[in-house]
Amino acid sequence: MASFLLRDVRIFDGENTIESGSVLIEGGKISKVSDSNIEYNGTIISKPGHTLLPGLIDVHIHADSGNPVALPQSLRFGVTTACDMHNEVHNIEKLRKQVEGGDCADLKTTACAATIDNGWPMFVVLAHHDTPEVRRELATWPKLDTPESGRKYVQDRLKDKVDYIKLMHESGRFLGAKINKPSLELQRAVIDEAHKHGLRTVAHATCLEDTLEILECGVDGLAHCFIDQTPTPELIAAYKKNGAHCNPTLAAMASATTEGQEMQEKYAQDPRVQHLIGEEERGRMCACMSFAKENGRVENAYEAVRQLKKAGVPILIGSDAASPAVGTAWGLSVHQELAMFVSQCGFTPAEALRAATALPAERFNFKDRGQIREGLLADLVLVEGNPLEDIDHTLDLRAVWKAGKLCSAYEGTM
Repeated sequence: MASFLLRDVRIFDGENTIESGSVLIEGGKISKVSDSNIEYNGTIISKPGHTLLPGLIDVHIHADSGNPVALPQSLRFGVTTACDMHNEVHNIEKLRKQVEGGDCADLKTTACAATIDNGWPMFVVLAHHDTPEVRRELATWPKLDTPESGRKYVQDRLKDKVDYIKLMHESGRFLGAKINKPSLELQRAVIDEAHKHGLRTVAHATCLEDTLEILECGVDGLAHCFIDQTPTPELIAAYKKNGAHCNPTLAAMASATTEGQEMQEKYAQDPRVQHLIGEEERGRMCACMSFAKENGRVENAYEAVRQLKKAGVPILIGSDAASPAVGTAWGLSVHQELAMFVSQCGFTPAEALRAATALPAERFNFKDRGQIREGLLADLVLVEGNPLEDIDHTLDLRAVWKAGKLCSAYEGTM
């Protein structure tokens, strides 16, 4: 593996900032960090006016059908770790082999989430794509119905070497529909069994009532923020009781209500990203999911995040990017999410960047990444300018390294 020294750069280490410092990378890891020059006889890269960040962690994607675009595109945008939140086991194996080939974001996964028959997302998949091929795929999903089946589900996921457990707790209110929802007894069984084996749990919920229910069951985090109504005092207490985190997926929620279209188009058409994203993915980013246009407002999610942040609840960056989730794009949506945290939810740029680096690593127990610290993986992002003053500079990408290896999109730039 290549070894090199980065110097004369501003360093945001995931928690704190060094205005001008040096980072030595050896054997794919960070071997030394200093606020002064480091003596080194090998390759030296000097980048005044640039900022070095830890590799970004997107805590919510779907590389649907093992989509081969998801992980390489994520990496090109500085996302060095992507957390898939529901995917068939055979597709996860396909993605793991792709990661072994390099030039991809690292993959973390739950494999198939804890689904029930005709619940979420089976309901919406069949509503839009009811084909024999899709039916065959859905036949492989869990169809949990009892606490015993929930406990066995977790035990089966251990065999798949998952990193966390994802639950679905969706009534369909934001769709104006009624969807089969798991019983609270089933959800508690899944959460308790996961905790017994040291696995963190996160849950899908998009309305306030569902959110409160699943928090009461003891889940460690939410994989969305609700959009059906304004937050209530009970929300803060429920999050605090569990010490739970929130991944609001604001860009995806804004696509669901159609309120995000102007911002989506702005990011898709930004001249800085055209060489990093394909035409098909760019086109999907400009569309809206629209299914919550009548029954949701993204301002409800913004206000909930503001209140949760004020109460000290951890808030994480995650995009919910997937090819069926129009209005999102792997990697690029993380930058939109960062901007929304700052412009809509009262985060400083440093707080938003921490929500995409050190904080998700802490919440998901990824001990080898998330910060620029000695001994951790050399997952690094170099941007021109100062994103700690203007978060928009995260898109002024100049280099991305995964475990010390330069992403091929930036070859010849150093």
